[in-house]
Amino acid sequence: MAAAAAAASFGTLTAAAAVAAASSRLSLAPASSRRIALFHLASAVPQAQLFGIKPLTVKKTATKDILASSAGNVAQAGTTISQENALEWAKKDKRRLLHVVYRVDDLDKTIKFYTECLGMKLLRKRDIPEERYTNAFLGYGPEDSHFVVELTYNYGVEKYDIGTGFGHFGVAVEDVAKTVDLIKAKGGKVTREPGSVKGGNSLIAFVEDPDGYKFELLERGPTPEPLCQVMLRVGDLDRSVEFYEKAYGMDLLRKRDNAEYKYTIAMMGYGPEDKSAVLELTYNYGVKEYDKGNAYAQIAIGTDDVYKTAEAIKLYGGKITREPGPLPGITTKITACQDPDGWKTVFVDNIDFTRELE
Repeated sequence: MAAAAAAASFGTLTAAAAVAAASSRLSLAPASSRRIALFHLASAVPQAQLFGIKPLTVKKTATKDILASSAGNVAQAGTTISQENALEWAKKDKRRLLHVVYRVDDLDKTIKFYTECLGMKLLRKRDIPEERYTNAFLGYGPEDSHFVVELTYNYGVEKYDIGTGFGHFGVAVEDVAKTVDLIKAKGGKVTREPGSVKGGNSLIAFVEDPDGYKFELLERGPTPEPLCQVMLRVGDLDRSVEFYEKAYGMDLLRKRDNAEYKYTIAMMGYGPEDKSAVLELTYNYGVKEYDKGNAYAQIAIGTDDVYKTAEAIKLYGGKITREPGPLPGITTKITACQDPDGWKTVFVDNIDFTRELE
């Protein structure tokens, strides 16, 4: 039932019809509506064409035509750079984690949990009845300077599969025990009581939101970025670290092996952990593949040039699932890709992103 509902929510249109409809809708919309269209494409019908999400069936010929028209100027997407230049570009590019996208089955219930239990603010919400979905953006500060979550509710979808690959989100709090008590008082689910992390000294706890997404509460002092981590599991940590360093321009902030519990983690990001959101890659000894489910979608990252970024990603083994160029109906340029483990990322032009939020 859930699978059927999910399929229905993503649509059964061909890619050509989907993008044509999206383009028509966006071109007729006022500026205030168009400014957040970029984010809606993470959950609406064009999602399969833009980000490679199944089960939408797409004709190859139609896909090629759409990618060419949506890119606007295909010649720009043909930009070529050497590996040396690509690595230099990725490191000097102005990048930061913008938001993380995932699906929920009861938007109001989830918003209530995030605001009342985790202390987030509802930044904006948009219902698109013609496409049968609703988006909500929540975080600890404005989107132009903070990492935020984008929740997507697809009409009629009662349940999603989180899978085994997604790990958790991390939230920094000044008092873990106090936060856990609050969550309990609100009826929230605590899956790990406050205590030291395995093999370390940090004080943590784990809770689950209404949809089963895990949140790690980390006790820290005041920080400008409380939504501080996204943890994903990978099958080859060294391969992933090299890819995220070279293709995505991230820094390896730290790496820790815990032989007793048979896992290794690597913290990757564009700034220090106490001041910016980071990606936590986890390798469990001997596990090479994970089930990614259909709940978690992707992370969005800002870039100064989506064309150069796409070329760098190709050079270092990434798979481009949406060629760089403007989105249909608006001028915001993006490119979408997958890392060696199949985790999706969308790179968004920095100037266009700022314009979208104005």
